[in-house]
Formats: sequence, C-alpha cells, structure tokens
Amino acid sequence: MGYVATGGDYERDTKYITTRITRDGDDGFAVEAGRYRLVVARACPWANRSIIVRRLLGLEPALSMAVTGPTHDDHSWNFAETAPGGRDPVLGIERLEEAYLARDPGYDGGVTVPAVVDIESGQVVTNDIDRITLDFSTEWREQHRAGAPDLYPEAHRDEIDALMGLVYEDVNNGVYRCGFAGTQDAYEAAYGRLFTRLDELEARLGRQRYLVGGSITEADVRLFTTLVRFDAVYHGHFKCNRNKLTEFPALWAYARDLFQTPGFGDTIDFDHIKRHYYCVHTDINPSQIVPVGPDLSGWLLDHGREELGGAPFGDGTPPGRPAEDEAVPLANSPLPDLSLATA
Repeated sequence: MGYVATGGDYERDTKYITTRITRDGDDGFAVEAGRYRLVVARACPWANRSIIVRRLLGLEPALSMAVTGPTHDDHSWNFAETAPGGRDPVLGIERLEEAYLARDPGYDGGVTVPAVVDIESGQVVTNDIDRITLDFSTEWREQHRAGAPDLYPEAHRDEIDALMGLVYEDVNNGVYRCGFAGTQDAYEAAYGRLFTRLDELEARLGRQRYLVGGSITEADVRLFTTLVRFDAVYHGHFKCNRNKLTEFPALWAYARDLFQTPGFGDTIDFDHIKRHYYCVHTDINPSQIVPVGPDLSGWLLDHGREELGGAPFGDGTPPGRPAEDEAVPLANSPLPDLSLATA
C-alpha cells in the first residue's frame, strides 16, 4: 500500500497497527500458544518474512496460519481460492478486512499482510511488518522448537538493524519505488539506489556466506524475500532491468543457498507471486497477462557457498518438513519434493 507523492516518488504507507504481543502482555496481548492466527499471502514479500521466521523457529504448534489467495480487490485479501467455501475455518471470515473492522469499525488504513489476529475476538492485533518477526524471535522464545536458530542475536543487533534499514530503503522498498514511480526522474533515482545497493551486497556476499556473522539472521530473511521475486517479477514488471539476479554471481549463489535451506524455498509459491503482481497491478499491467517464465530449475543448481564457512542454523538444527496442509503445491515450485538439503 502506498501513494505517489509530489515529485513522483512512491511512498509506502507505514501507518501500521503497532500493538505488540509480548511475553509480559504489556500491550494487552500476551504470548499464548493457540490464541492467535497469523494471516499471510504467499505472494507478498512482507508476509513471506513471517512465514519463513515462523518455520525456522518452529512456531507452528503455537501459532496457526491462514493463507489467502494471491490476488485481492479494494476490499482486501480473501480466502476464496484457499479455504473450503472461501471462508477461513478458524477465524470464520471471507476477507481479512473483517478482522480489521472488528478491531476498529472505522478503520480506514491499509488491510495488509502479515496480520496477527486474536482468534477469540476476531480482531487484528498487529500488522507491523518489522516488529512481528523480531517479536517472534524475542518475545515468543519459550514457544520455539528445540534447536531453533537465533535469528536476532543480541551481540549483532546493531549491525543487523543498520543493514536491514539500508536493505529496506534501497532494495525491499526500492523495487516498489522503481515500479510505481510517477516520473522519469523519480524512477531513475530509485533505480540508481537499488543497483548501487545490490552492487554493495554483491561485494559483501562475495566475502561471507551470510549478511551478518556465520549463520542466518533476520537480515538474510528480509533480503531473500526480495531476491527470490527479482527475476520473476521485479526485473520486468517493475523495470528493475539493469541486471537479472542470475547475473550477480554472489547474490545468485547466496539466494540459491537460502532457497535450498529448509524454511526458505519450501515457503515460495511462484504461481501466487506472479499472479499477484501481474494481475493486481493493472495500472502497470492492464492486460493482466501473467508471464510463463522464467525457468525455475536454476534454483536447484549447486551454490558452492559452503566454502565460505558458517552454518545456516549456527548451533541449532533445521526445521522439519512443512505440515501437509501448509506445503506449497509442488506444481508451483521447482523443488522436486519437500526433502531439502540441510548442509
């Protein structure tokens, strides 16, 4: 959700519901297994973060998940394609908008994913994309699986926060600034910032396996969800076409490394991703024609990143296979099955 400001720059609407779910319940919502439902769209990169972090930390038994369809209209994300009868079986709603209006009947902000909903009241608690996953790592710690990685290690938080800020401004949101720019100058400025940052990340990841330290952190999750959509959507649809991801040797190998790591690639539904962008953004793609490509088989090529050292889960272990009712359909992914590499 966003708008084109004076001068043509795309500005994202960041007026989120910032209520937090915490260990002590300071905001009125305490961490409690089975109390909440995470509503996501596999198409959305911001929601994809929460799906990955939930998988890596093993929060599935404590926090159920509802998956919307890949497209939405003016009344928000819906379950027409993904739930029996088009109604989420736990929340009993057809559209996510209903949970926002249950929280505030006069709500006029963005009906965005991810959103965490209090099951009993049916109200959205929070849609704060930055805070949700960090709280999964810190406030939900007692609900983590045995062997869960530390995605937000205290010793590296300053570096992680700084890097995530740069990646958000120039890459995560940078592709949108290119795609929705209202003037040539605004587009070229966003394009320049995007590829300058990608060049810097290419150099950084040519020297080390992960962005910070020797294992996966929240910073890697946030970069990955943009990279995995880059060639399928952003390169053409958003005019981010100086290079494809596959033309950045280190970034492409890094993205494959993460894709082949349990908890990452098994959350990616390329069909949902492409249908969302090419069908919803009718101002950019009025025909709503969805590209057939790109060829996805390259995601399974050897990445060779082990030579740089480090271990994906640090002293922890990989998550198990996704639950059957949460698995991405094999037709929508290059993964031949759900048994991914664990190295």
